[in-house]
Amino acid sequence: MRNNKIKMGIIMCGIWALSACDQKTQSPVDQTTQAKTQQSAEVLPYLNIQENKAQYALPFCEKKNCIDIDIQTINTQDQWINDWVSKNQANVIQNQINLKQNLSLQEAINAYVKKSDEWQKLFNKNKPYELALTTKVVSARNQFVLLQISVNSKQEDVTVKDRQYFFVADRRLKKGLGILDVIQTDKQTQMNEIIQENYKKWLKEQSAESRKNAPKKLFWGQAEWFFDTEGVGLHFRPNDIVKDGTQLDIYLSKAETLRVLKPEIFQKMF
Repeated sequence: MRNNKIKMGIIMCGIWALSACDQKTQSPVDQTTQAKTQQSAEVLPYLNIQENKAQYALPFCEKKNCIDIDIQTINTQDQWINDWVSKNQANVIQNQINLKQNLSLQEAINAYVKKSDEWQKLFNKNKPYELALTTKVVSARNQFVLLQISVNSKQEDVTVKDRQYFFVADRRLKKGLGILDVIQTDKQTQMNEIIQENYKKWLKEQSAESRKNAPKKLFWGQAEWFFDTEGVGLHFRPNDIVKDGTQLDIYLSKAETLRVLKPEIFQKMF
């Protein structure tokens, strides 16, 4: 019985040895092919960004005072990015007239035109709205794309110049990213401390009336964000936080960004 066990052990050891040899003797050609396949799967198609005028229609106008809308856009070789850009443009246009619906670019323009017509009907000397949008990709690193949309407008005697909107997308996942999507869950408290410290400094620079009406804590979970060569940041436009409040941009240093950002995102973004 003892001899049978020894023989069985020898046989099993021989099988294990052969298996180990098989694993070690993978040819260099196979390894190279596998590496190239993996690398190819990770590389996304080049965007090849082209700037041009967006495709949309405006109503026929016989009057002298016709609405003026000029939307400059971008086109890429990634159709998902093109659709994402168009959707964000539609949302930005809606934001100018306090509308928040799931509209296409053309539908958003139609809503904007309707709002302008309503304004003109109130008084015959009221001028039609004017709207100009410029769109550009500020940065594209691996699968991450940073989009900036700038607005210039004239609405009901109010002129807006260089109002900025920022959007971040993950091309691989085909989704827009909010700031909470990229921050480590257990580091949100640290992120909040950085933001509130910057917010306190900003509050001191505001008027007494704005300080009185401003929230005690800045709510940032839905804030627009961006990334540059150093780290990530948050963007709040004038009046976003409180009426008559100035613009607030919060920049995190590279060290701060490293502490709070998800490691797999930091590696590819910076």
